[in-house]
Amino acid sequence: MTTAVFTPETEARLATARHVADAVLFEGYVLYPYRASAAKNRLRWQFGVLVPPAWSARREEYDAQHTECLMEPRPGAHLAVEVRFLHAQRRTVQRVTANGGFETVRELDLEDRVLVPWDEGVEERVELTVPVADLAGEGVAVPFSRPAREETEPVLDGGGRTVGRLLRRREEISGVVRLSAAELDGPYRTMRLTAVVENTADWMPQPGGDRDAALPYSLVASHLLLCLDRGSFLSMTDPPEWAKGAVAACRNLHTWPVLAGEPGRTDLVLSSPIILEDHPAIAPESPGALYDATEIDEILALRTAALTDEEKREARGTDERAAAVIDLADTMPAEVLERLHGAVRSLREVTGHAPREDPLATARPDTPWWDPGGDTSVDPEHDRVTVDGIPVGAGSRVVLRPGLRHSDAQDLFLHGRTALVEAVLHDVDGGVHIAVTVEGDPGADIRREQGRFLYFQPDEVEPLETV
Repeated sequence: MTTAVFTPETEARLATARHVADAVLFEGYVLYPYRASAAKNRLRWQFGVLVPPAWSARREEYDAQHTECLMEPRPGAHLAVEVRFLHAQRRTVQRVTANGGFETVRELDLEDRVLVPWDEGVEERVELTVPVADLAGEGVAVPFSRPAREETEPVLDGGGRTVGRLLRRREEISGVVRLSAAELDGPYRTMRLTAVVENTADWMPQPGGDRDAALPYSLVASHLLLCLDRGSFLSMTDPPEWAKGAVAACRNLHTWPVLAGEPGRTDLVLSSPIILEDHPAIAPESPGALYDATEIDEILALRTAALTDEEKREARGTDERAAAVIDLADTMPAEVLERLHGAVRSLREVTGHAPREDPLATARPDTPWWDPGGDTSVDPEHDRVTVDGIPVGAGSRVVLRPGLRHSDAQDLFLHGRTALVEAVLHDVDGGVHIAVTVEGDPGADIRREQGRFLYFQPDEVEPLETV
């Protein structure tokens, strides 16, 4: 077993998964509106936090993660393991006193930002490689630790004068990685791999201490990358029929392993505290990390850009990553923001996977997903559909008759209203949809300009005239 740097081949394989792993690492790191004073940012780090054992015994949080998955290693195979987590770094704000010393303050107001106390996350990695043959029986246990550390950073005003400093301190943390494997009965050489990450810090909470006191000694957002140089892993969400019983018998606590990297590859696993599907990927439209769990990029970018200048100053002083989000929202080109407004994945599956591209480098695709020059079989602006013996298409007037297909309440309010047909669309399943704007709607011009129509099926409209 070694803890040396990975081989170039292994490093290249792990790099393919780190883009997604980084999203896991910083999930919920700082939430909109990205200010330390916001209520959402006062209780931090909810995913994959492995607390010291003494705190785990007092609260319903855990000091270990337990991963089990199935693998089919070839003879002589090696397993590369990368444990990734954040080390909480407590930042204190101080200002210069009259006698040249420093005093701790609640905030330091500068021209471009407001500095406040904050816990920053410093990425840590534990890397090791072990022959699969060494994992039999009790396997191996690899302890690790990170020392306490303190550093200062001067704070300068616009004229270059020192007006304060940031004092950062990290506490000592320690843990252990336990790896073992057992061969399963059956026609194939399949092994159950067990990987456990434990926090072994000997920190003891003080009477009346809270969770914030435990975080500097915790492994935050911890997760695993596992890579075989020879062999493959089985999918835990979609295993082959013969392996379903063995998969069901695997025990995963506070984490879940999925296949990672490019679709079709099976030599890499990401064991994440967040539920993911096999081969997870960052949406190609996403312009950058926004850190806010469960939010939609488009909405979040618009809301961030709408913050007041004072709110943005506080966000920039909260954290460097928050400042980067503010800058991203303020400088995002309209073309990139437009691409955040939804995407149709199923069409890509039908026509094949398009190569990934950087949305900032190519802000607007050369052609839309439907290319009028490449597919002459459909033309929404000129296609017609026959309703009650009358052809209906763009420019037709119809009466809306929703209700036959369990329409929602909003559609039922439109019963009997007249509308103008804007387009006739055909989906990939052969369905026909009529896009309309309601006559008398004061927002019809805006809907038409943005392409946001109401949609009905042919039996939900009644033609008013021929075209």
